[in-house]
Amino acid sequence: METKWLEDFVSLAETRSFSRSAQLRHVTQPAFSRRIQALEAWAGADLVDRSSYPTRLTPAGKTLYDQALEMLQAMQNTRAMLRAHTSASRDMIEFAVPHTLAFTFFPAWVSSLHEKFGPFKSRLIALNVHDAVMRLVEGGCDLMIAYHHASQPFQLDTDRYEMVNLGQEVLSPYSKPDADGQPLFRLPGRAGQPLPYLGYAPGAYLGRMTELILKESGAAIHLERVYETDMAEGLKAMALEGHGVAFLPHSAVKKDVRARKLVSAEPADQSGMQIVMDVRAYREKPSAKETQKGTAQALWTYLQGLGSNQGLMRI
Repeated sequence: METKWLEDFVSLAETRSFSRSAQLRHVTQPAFSRRIQALEAWAGADLVDRSSYPTRLTPAGKTLYDQALEMLQAMQNTRAMLRAHTSASRDMIEFAVPHTLAFTFFPAWVSSLHEKFGPFKSRLIALNVHDAVMRLVEGGCDLMIAYHHASQPFQLDTDRYEMVNLGQEVLSPYSKPDADGQPLFRLPGRAGQPLPYLGYAPGAYLGRMTELILKESGAAIHLERVYETDMAEGLKAMALEGHGVAFLPHSAVKKDVRARKLVSAEPADQSGMQIVMDVRAYREKPSAKETQKGTAQALWTYLQGLGSNQGLMRI
């Protein structure tokens, strides 16, 4: 039996909806249903009455729900006690960060915090977006940092999690320049001569943002995908070598743009082929019974003050 099965079951008992709980647990509905079935197989009893809507628990399910709450709370308390044994853990702030932000945004952001907030110890856990969210949900980090756009929101329960805005990031197309400083590949391309396109792997968050830019473009865009990866740094490396056009976050390319190693590939007579995303930090709201890391709490309070007093800064 896996702990996440109990967490899934508690969510289902509280939402009374397979689809809603699947969203909150960041899995597909079929995968969520399989995990509930696996828990039922472990328990040797039906836990959910699937003949009713909204979903109801069976008598066995009601019994397990009460026990699951106690077990999960006991595990969280045990983990907190174990972490308290290590002095390094008490003052180490753990960040779960998607790969692109880990390479581009995080280092400079931490340097700025060291200057303005003060020095602190940090541990970076670089993951894909889905795994970073799950790290937060499963209590494996103090803060998660991620991009946010209204078209691709995270389904995090606002009663359990809170958020602060850290800044804004612009995603737009770039290309290596030619000898005259003009882009080797300038959008929109031609129907008979599509531009070589360096794209994100299926499912990548920035890939979905790029698709939105292309979909909302006022002109037909002609691209031929010649390379893909799920990391912006990988696309940038290929763009620097002149292999094609890539949609990249400004924080990843600003030094290369200043050095004229990369230039904008937006159409000369058309603006707006870009999208602005928020960069946000999330954390689980502390309960009255939990003892928060002093440094992590102080940092969160500082970030809240920045968000309310200074507004968003362009990265």
